[in-house]
Order: sequence, then structure tokens, then C-alpha cells
Amino acid sequence: MKTSIKTILIAISIFFSVSSAFAQVWSAAKANAWYKSKAWLVGANYIPAYAINQLEFWQEDTFNEKEIDKELALAESIGMNSMRVYLHHALWLQDKQGFKNRINTYLNIATKHHIITLFVLFDDCWNDTYKTGPQPQPKPGIHNSGWLKDPGNRIQNNPKLMDTLEAYTKDILKTFSKDKRILFWDLYNEPGQFDQHNKSLPLLENVFNWARQVKPSQPVTSGVYDDNEKAITNFQIRNSDVITYHSYDDAKTHQRRIDSLRTASGNRPLLCTEYIARKRQSTFENILPMLKNQKIAAYNWGLVDGKTQTKYAWDEPLKDGSEPKLWFHDIFKKDGTPYKKEETDLIKNLTKEK
Repeated sequence: MKTSIKTILIAISIFFSVSSAFAQVWSAAKANAWYKSKAWLVGANYIPAYAINQLEFWQEDTFNEKEIDKELALAESIGMNSMRVYLHHALWLQDKQGFKNRINTYLNIATKHHIITLFVLFDDCWNDTYKTGPQPQPKPGIHNSGWLKDPGNRIQNNPKLMDTLEAYTKDILKTFSKDKRILFWDLYNEPGQFDQHNKSLPLLENVFNWARQVKPSQPVTSGVYDDNEKAITNFQIRNSDVITYHSYDDAKTHQRRIDSLRTASGNRPLLCTEYIARKRQSTFENILPMLKNQKIAAYNWGLVDGKTQTKYAWDEPLKDGSEPKLWFHDIFKKDGTPYKKEETDLIKNLTKEK
């Protein structure tokens, strides 16, 4: 069968496009030099206590500079120097410039408290249904009852949404591509979660490609979270400039993940972007000193107890809304006092030590 010259040229174009994307992945040497220039990074996955989800965090009617300032001051008071923060494309669709202005405002507040931020663009966790405007009240005693996927299963039902997501990604990255207040871009949180599995691969592949086209000065990544998601995990490791990962396990299991990722990534920098599940023995006492000893960045889930209700465990709802015997996530109570003073003392001491 004869192959047309046009077909050959298309194949060559695709080959070089893919090769170019892979070629733009930072070398391990560049990634390690970047990481060596940073202090030990310690922080939390941050959403203000007033917000049930990403939309209530960022929308003009609910965005609350005073509360953000107060809560980031708490983080600074225990030595935290970084935050992981989620965005959502629906916010960009609702009000592109206003959303970017509020991101800038948040970054100014964070910088005031000597905190550098990493932003998350997409997410496969929790609720598929979302719309801008007033958000629902929390369901009593339920962990993350109002947290939103982005884009969720809408991408399967409306493939043209991919064009919107491309425009959103490129606009946000271009706007902040040289911003020194941003540590790096976490392009996609836990792709494949909530039974999406490899349905999430097209968006995962696309968002890395879009980011490579923009060429931000900051590194890009997507966090490894489940070894059973083999295709997704392999893609994340091969395409991330620095390796981020999640572990809600005890210290021994957590260390095994560290060891396996060091080997798989060729000793790229490691940053733990989610940990702490007290009832699973993922605690500050067990995990944080271990991460410090290996200069692995540490971002626990949750700062101040609020509408996300992540003090409740994933699998143990308390539908009467009563106080759990042991908090699952979070560090501070609503009034700003520590849930456990020994924890905040430990964080403060570890971040103070050189």
C-alpha cells in the first residue's frame, strides 16, 4: 500500500511535536539546582475557613482578604513558608480579569507573610456538579461535602470543553509565568481518582503539553498518589520537572514511597504535597521529622478548621455534626488556637532549626 507524502509529513510533525514536549522536561540536574536554592518548604493545602470549595474561596462576593491575612499569619507564626492552593476553571469563565486580580491579591498577602505558593489547576476529587454563584452549606459531619472536581465528568460529556480548558490553562500560566511569588504549578491533582482511571489521561497529557507551550519559569508537576494507576503514574513521573506525591500512610509505608520515587525519577527533587491522616498514623510527629531529614517539602492537608470539615475522616462521617474524637486533618481551631499545641510546637521547632 502506498503511503502519501502528506501522511508521512503529518506523522513526522506529530513525532517532533511529542518529542519537543518531552525535550522540555527539566533535566534532573536543573531540577536539583532549582530545589537546592530553596529553603526547606513546609506548609499546608490551604483553603480559607470561610469557603466550602474553590468557588467560595475566590468569587468576588466571598473573597475575604482579612480572613486570608489572619489565617496566613497563623501559618507564618509556626514557621510555615509555603501553601498549596487550588484554582478552578469555572472562576476564570465567570470573571477572567477579576479572578486573576484576586489571585494577585492573594499572592500579595502570602508574600507579606513570607509564604510562597504553588497552584493546582485541575482536580479529580469529590463532587462533579458545580456552578458559580452562592455555594451550598456543608453537610453536617461530612469531610469535604462541597469540594469540587475540575472539570469532572463534564469533559466526557462535552469534549469541546477541552478547548476552554486549554485557553484557561494558557492564560493563567502566561499571566503568572515569571512570578517569583509562585513556587511551581501542580497541573492536575490526583488524575484518575473517583473511578475516572485512564479517562483522565487525555486531559493530563494535554495540560502538560499546554504548559510546555507556555514555558513558565516555574517547574510543572502532577502528584503521584496511587501505584495502581500505572499509566497515569508513569506519565506523571516522566513528565514532571520535580516529583510531587501524596502519602496518608504511616512512616514506614511513606518511606517506601519515597525510596521507590527516587529510583523511578532518577533522583529528582521530591515534594510531599499531601499528608496527615492522624488515625492512619500519618501524623506530624511521625512524618515531619522524617521529611526534614531528607529535605522533602511537606504540605499537610488543611490549616484552619472550616467549611470543608476535613477534621472528619473520609470514611467516618458524623452526621450529627459532633466533634470527632480525633481530628483527621487541620492544625488550628476556628478561633485560631492549635488543635494540639504539641503539634504546633513541633512544627515551629523543626522550621526554626537549620
